[in-house]
Amino acid sequence: MIKGILAVLLGLAAVFLAESKRELGFFKITRYSLSVPKLKALDSEKKILLLADLHNKTYGDNNERLLQAVKEEHPDLILIAGDMLIGKEEPAYENGLNFVSMLPSICPVYYSLGNHEQRMKEMPQKYGGAAFREYKARLLGAGVHMLENEKAEIMLDRLRVQIYGLELPLYTYKKFKRHTVAPGDIQKCIGRAHRDKFQILLAHNPVYFPAYRGWGADLTVSGHLHGGIIRIPGLGGIITPQAILFPKYSGEMTVEDGQAIAVSRGLGTHTVNMRFCNYAEVVAITLRPYKTLVHS
Repeated sequence: MIKGILAVLLGLAAVFLAESKRELGFFKITRYSLSVPKLKALDSEKKILLLADLHNKTYGDNNERLLQAVKEEHPDLILIAGDMLIGKEEPAYENGLNFVSMLPSICPVYYSLGNHEQRMKEMPQKYGGAAFREYKARLLGAGVHMLENEKAEIMLDRLRVQIYGLELPLYTYKKFKRHTVAPGDIQKCIGRAHRDKFQILLAHNPVYFPAYRGWGADLTVSGHLHGGIIRIPGLGGIITPQAILFPKYSGEMTVEDGQAIAVSRGLGTHTVNMRFCNYAEVVAITLRPYKTLVHS
């Protein structure tokens, strides 16, 4: 009896490991659409691509498979929600840098830092000295818009859009602890939201979405959780990098009272090199003009 149970468990473990290894070699395009009242100033559909958590992974030589997939989506805007590299004592960033540098030839690119870039920036004595400055300078030279607790304003048809890149303090990423972030904390970082404009917030960690909503974000784009590493149909991702189980927002798009969050499951992995029922992804969000129903 015990031998039979052990055999079944070993078989399941082998299937799990084989599937995880298979999934690590692929990515998919995940598509969402959004139509909320603030989008009534759009005259036509606009496509946003969300990229996050590449962690220097490559798909084909020089990421040609990934780049081609991005091109074939014909995006109007690319948003990067951080962690395209690996921040460590000897930072590795060439793969991420080379890929991101090619994106501005497709459409405008706005990049907000994840915790890996942020710790390189804020702790250069530990994470590679001038590495972040070089990384940033080369991206700026390629035409990437870096938003470090900053905003940019663009027009999509008649829709005035403000794009914010949020950097919360690094302690909010600390493991094994639940942190509290309030709308006022967001305002301290990036100022107040302009409710008469469409506010897009690049915020690496989706856990604090209630605060982002309270601040005034109309569309938040995030990553960081790698889809929860293992996903269970109907339940979502299992765990966050802070070791919090079953996060509410881990790899999906959710709309709450006209405010949305799209969370990328990421393109690479880092500490835990594993995925299960959790493909890496490029997220495509189509903004659709909002039509008011007219009753006759």
